[in-house]
Amino acid sequence: MAVDRRGQDEYGRPVRRVLIGCLVVFLLSIFGVWRIDNPRVERFRDQIVDSVVPNFDWAFVPLTRFTRMIEDFQSYARIYEQNQELRRELQQLKSWREAAVQLEQENARLLDLNKVRLNAKLTFVTGVVLIDNGSPFRRSVLLNVGARDGIRDGWATMDGLGLVGRIAGVGERTSRVILLTDTNSRVPITIRPSGQKALLVGDNTLAPPIDIVDNTEDVRPGDRVVTSGDGKVFPADILVGQIVRGSDRRLRVKLAADYGRLEFLRVLRTPEFPEITSTGELISVDETPQEVEAEATDG
Repeated sequence: MAVDRRGQDEYGRPVRRVLIGCLVVFLLSIFGVWRIDNPRVERFRDQIVDSVVPNFDWAFVPLTRFTRMIEDFQSYARIYEQNQELRRELQQLKSWREAAVQLEQENARLLDLNKVRLNAKLTFVTGVVLIDNGSPFRRSVLLNVGARDGIRDGWATMDGLGLVGRIAGVGERTSRVILLTDTNSRVPITIRPSGQKALLVGDNTLAPPIDIVDNTEDVRPGDRVVTSGDGKVFPADILVGQIVRGSDRRLRVKLAADYGRLEFLRVLRTPEFPEITSTGELISVDETPQEVEAEATDG
């Protein structure tokens, strides 16, 4: 059955025009009613609102939720801004805290340098660490004291608590310190309380291993390690650190010195020993002339 599209167009256009005209008149009427400032019209508007709006609560639910979402998003945006501001303030507080900790540690080290009791025979010179000359194969630092301050090769250096290394190279105003962690470092030590003798061997780590232990069963983690004084390289009884067990199950020494913050070092003036020029001087003479004469008379 053929469809008369021409007839549909002839009747459809007038109908659409009439509907559009009615819709325009209706909207204009609503606009006019809503804009008329008259008590009767006002009451009429109120009646329409009271009768229509409650029946369309379901239609306002999406709009209400969308409005709440916008308000929540704005609230989250404000919270995010406040959070960022708090983060910035926290970062500033951390920087101030770090500065305070550094000042506190520096003050503590200075106090230690002034108050730590040493051997009465030992005096010391305090120097400031200028630069770190460390490398993957050599661990050393440079001090601002040298020959003009009486510094000599081989003297021990320590921070406020433990042994750091020894002087190895002296200039007029500066001197270089080889650290205990250097691979060339060999320090005779004593393990307390067992009294075991050992050798601390540098390996470029902060926990160098120990060698030449007579009886390892007497050595336990936590034992105190001090210099033995053997070989007259270092003065005796200077704190080095404590025994720990490394990941390789090897006995190591956790150094007492704070190698991460070497700012001030104390150079210990080691007493000089008389130079031996002949074999006869190997025997020390402690007897007084009176004792020698008495022994000769008895003989």
